[in-house]
Amino acid sequence: MKTFNVPTREEVSPANQVLFDNLKKGIGKVPNLYATLAHSENALGAYLTLQSSKSSLKAKEKEVVNLVVSQVNECEYCLAAHTYIGKLNGFTDEQIIEIRKGGASFDPKLDALASLVKNAVENKGKPEPTLVDRFFVVGYTNENLVDTVLLIGDKMVTNYLHGITKVPVDFPAAPALV
Repeated sequence: MKTFNVPTREEVSPANQVLFDNLKKGIGKVPNLYATLAHSENALGAYLTLQSSKSSLKAKEKEVVNLVVSQVNECEYCLAAHTYIGKLNGFTDEQIIEIRKGGASFDPKLDALASLVKNAVENKGKPEPTLVDRFFVVGYTNENLVDTVLLIGDKMVTNYLHGITKVPVDFPAAPALV
């Protein structure tokens, strides 16, 4: 299988060099998976636009989606990154493990979100109707549902990119599920 390098700033286009500089200023580094997107002239910019777009979901809700999708897809890179980000957003190690398993007993609203996302991804976008109903019963809206689907797509992009390229994980490894 072809080995994918993680391009350096000098190896990417001038437009992507600007994005690398902005990432370095904003988060202190260019994560390997973002750098890998820069093999394309347009992919990194398009992905960053998608990822930073406004959403009706709060930061913790986004991390629930990110963790669940990444667990279903067994993406070690995204699990590592979003375990780290989940902690920054106030989740405990135990809560992160529970979320990765598709639940959140500590919060009924997040539990409905995690359950729906897990079932939707496992069933290729066709979740059980009872889980969709529960999503709305706990207070989510049509806008939240659309934003959830968009976020699932966002995470599928990076899960698939890592699954195909296997670039090195540059975040602390996520603990194994027991």
